[in-house]
Amino acid sequence: MGKILIKGCTIVPIAGAVVEDGAIAINDDRLDYVGPAQGIAADWQADTVIAAGGMVALPGLVNAHTHAAMTLLRSYADDLPLKQWLEEKIWPREAELDREDIYWSTQLALLEMIRSGTTTFADMYFYMDAVAEAVVAAGLRGCLSQGLIGIQDGAGKRLATGISLVKEWQGAGEGRVTTMLGPHAPNTCAPEYLTKVAETAAGLGVGLHIHLAETRGEVEEIKARYGATPVALVNKLGLLDLPVLGAHCVHLTTEDIAILAAKKVGVAHCPESNLKLASGVAPVKEMLAAGVNVAIGTDSAASNNNLDMIAEMRTCALLAKGITGDPTAIPAHQALTMATLNGAKALGLDKKIGTLEAGKKADLILVNLRQPHLMPPNDVEANLVYAARGSDVDTVIVNGRILMAGGEVKTLDAEEIYAMVTTRVKQG
Repeated sequence: MGKILIKGCTIVPIAGAVVEDGAIAINDDRLDYVGPAQGIAADWQADTVIAAGGMVALPGLVNAHTHAAMTLLRSYADDLPLKQWLEEKIWPREAELDREDIYWSTQLALLEMIRSGTTTFADMYFYMDAVAEAVVAAGLRGCLSQGLIGIQDGAGKRLATGISLVKEWQGAGEGRVTTMLGPHAPNTCAPEYLTKVAETAAGLGVGLHIHLAETRGEVEEIKARYGATPVALVNKLGLLDLPVLGAHCVHLTTEDIAILAAKKVGVAHCPESNLKLASGVAPVKEMLAAGVNVAIGTDSAASNNNLDMIAEMRTCALLAKGITGDPTAIPAHQALTMATLNGAKALGLDKKIGTLEAGKKADLILVNLRQPHLMPPNDVEANLVYAARGSDVDTVIVNGRILMAGGEVKTLDAEEIYAMVTTRVKQG
């Protein structure tokens, strides 16, 4: 890793004002200095100097909810409602996947994430040890959960696998891998199973990653079965007394929103997936107004169909404006905060990442502003949210290690990955 000096960039630190002619000094895995170029110590010596004129530096993007290995199912089962999509297409195909399928399709996801500026992601799937291996090799930061579908786990084997993931991989890759337990959803996990998972998570000292109130049908099913909304049910069962990352949270009552705020639940808003599956639009403006920590996720490439967080930010901001009729809903800075700091908070990592501040981990990206669609530089934050593309990301640094420079990924072999996933799709 060593010492890296980035100079001449515009800095969007998230936690403070934009710095026009900035410098960032990295010492091993930490940010040593972030601020105006003239403020850095004259005797600060770098091993590597990155001349970043015409670029903007910002914290690495945090994808708060995805299923990385589902890149293998990209464009496989499109234009279907969620229940049919899952039960008739996705679950039968997933039953055929093996560990190698998961490893290589995760590599493909990580390649896509690096190229579009994501440095941290929250993942829920199976064969998660293979996902962890891929994360360690690629150099990214991952918060990983074994997906636990209670109706398929009568013998408790999946929960045992989730426990093993926590015990074997928590803190791996110089601390880049963190873990949670991942009960799929209240409609696929009975209350007694959810309680058992929560008790297990508490004993392990980890949080929960769960889908909540994704579709109207799910909410109606839970209310008919248990007399409560999904949010009220998991609160009653004690799940929300733990750190919880709740994916989707589309169909919420005012009471649900108050519970999410009071219990400090991190919500992963996945606008493009929810739109594509016609699941609805989450009440983001109302959640934010109530003090809920709302982050942004892409969901999987099977329901999105990409993992581009820059595109997701734009969709999030535009959708909020269109749905509420309020053009001031989710302004650019708020969208950027949701995609960085709010994501870090939702994953319990905000003391380490999410802003560019001295002392934090050196997770950052450089976006090339010298593009026709990013000129002139009237408002750099607005350009990043409303005009930028994932392909504008030039450099990616995680934990002080350069993963991509000049658009070239250093830690993954793209051609090998393409060949392996193409072969595995044909085999399937």
